[in-house]
Amino acid sequence: MFAVNEPIARAIRDALEQDGELSAVTELRRWFPLITDNTEARRCVRIIAGWRPLPSTRPVGKRRPRNRHD
Repeated sequence: MFAVNEPIARAIRDALEQDGELSAVTELRRWFPLITDNTEARRCVRIIAGWRPLPSTRPVGKRRPRNRHD
C-alpha cells in the first residue's frame, strides 16, 4: 500500500499524456522505487490516470448559535 498526493498524481498523468504508458510507469517508479512488478506498476498508473482532483470546497465558517426565546 502507498499513498499518492496530487503533485505526484499530476506528474504521473503528465508523463502518460505526453510520452505514454512506459514513461508514466517510469515516473511512478521514480516516486515509489519498491514497485518492481511491471504489471502492477502499469495497473497503478492506469488507476492514478483515472483520478481527477477533488473540487475545491469553500471554507466553512463558524455557525452562530440560534437565539431561542422560550
